Amino acid sequence: MWYLCAFYHRLLDYRKPEVESLADLFGAFSKDADPERKSLEWKLPENNHPDSPFHFVNLPSEELARQIANRSILVKGIYELWGEGSSFEELEEAIKAYPDEKKLPYLKSESTFKITVDSFGKVTSFQEQTDRIRSLSYIPFKGRVNLKNPDHKFWLMETDNYGSNNGLPPIVQRRIFFGREIGGADRKLLPTYQLKSRTYLGPTAMDAEMAFLMANQAQAKQGKLVYDPFVGTGSILVAAAHFGAMTMGADIDIRVVRDGRGPDCNVWSNFKQYGLPMPISLLRADNNLPPWRPGLKEVFDAIICDPPYGVRAGGRKSGGRKLLKGVVGPYTVPDDKRTDHIPSTASYSLVECVHDLLDLAAKMLVMGGRLVYFYPVLREDDAIDTHFPEHPCFKLVAKCEQILSLRYSRVLLTMVKIGPYTEDIAEAARVKHMEFRENHVKWLEEGNLHSAVFSPADIQLNGAAGDTKLSKESKPKYRGKYV
Repeated sequence: MWYLCAFYHRLLDYRKPEVESLADLFGAFSKDADPERKSLEWKLPENNHPDSPFHFVNLPSEELARQIANRSILVKGIYELWGEGSSFEELEEAIKAYPDEKKLPYLKSESTFKITVDSFGKVTSFQEQTDRIRSLSYIPFKGRVNLKNPDHKFWLMETDNYGSNNGLPPIVQRRIFFGREIGGADRKLLPTYQLKSRTYLGPTAMDAEMAFLMANQAQAKQGKLVYDPFVGTGSILVAAAHFGAMTMGADIDIRVVRDGRGPDCNVWSNFKQYGLPMPISLLRADNNLPPWRPGLKEVFDAIICDPPYGVRAGGRKSGGRKLLKGVVGPYTVPDDKRTDHIPSTASYSLVECVHDLLDLAAKMLVMGGRLVYFYPVLREDDAIDTHFPEHPCFKLVAKCEQILSLRYSRVLLTMVKIGPYTEDIAEAARVKHMEFRENHVKWLEEGNLHSAVFSPADIQLNGAAGDTKLSKESKPKYRGKYV
């Protein structure tokens, strides 16, 4: 059945992938279906821009629609559409034409209801909202109004026929929708988990909204085991634990996972703050030298992480520069110094880090498990690099761009494990990685990402050398992607 899906006007690339990941989580697709075919059918309302917050989506049942809407972060609501039109007269005709057998069960005298008036691209005054509700008198509501806890919620939503230069997706013609709410996102999650109220924070702590989106992409739920190999202060695992998943993390900095800032300000206290189940374990471990015993495979249901790609923080691996260069040999830490010993580390390029991450995920994820991680890209001509890391064990099912500046963005990649890990697969992955490094990401291997992101030398927005000031003419009329 077709439903109207209204999104929050945020993170536009993430909206549909999140809904499709949740649809897969709640059983919308066959378990044996090809990951490439696990997608929903979408269509745009008449005269709407592709970035419009309104989309029609075909879902197999109302219960599935409710589960998706209630779990989603970016879905404002999913509605059973009773009517739409370019004017209130057209809307009235459409609602009257909607079958009575679908309307009457929600209009009974023993039920309570509430009507909410909403708009996109315009502001509706309280008096206008009241007039809009009164104009719906042709709908035979028999129940009582209950604004706090109604049995049924109805929405009257409107877009205005504004121009294309106000920073929002252009609307050619006014459109009005009326429908019954099936479910809606719990946006109270974000104020509850906002970073500014978090007990323990680090400089690269993941924003709460993004952490929950990553957890949804990874399909975190009760009974699943989620691992973050770059756990830091645990922001991503907090989101996964909120959805009931068991969590486990690792970080190369022992001071982060063991000490924090004291007994009441550490990774564990973040979970205690929200009353969440504690992680199974937090390890001091190196992504380059995993701590797992040989032969251990297929342990985790999902791996979610934000690898250190050298913009705010650079990657580190065990060994130290002298050890890795062969200046000194391997050493053993004396027993009396082990407690406070902090192992030496060396720089860890993103290319090597991502290769190790994919190899770890291929070995340790269960079949059908998900790897969700960020990958940085430099933007040219408002387009992102289409070449991303690959592995024979994985199928890339979603890539969502988050634009961070005019020159730099990061892409959230979601990969599903589709094949077993073997020595032959590992060798094929190594060869594929070497080709990828040679052809596409040499600038990453050379460690130029930080300077490329923050150097203004190549930003020539006005066509004049050295002039980096934005002019009115240089600004695109619709900049919704930057929201």
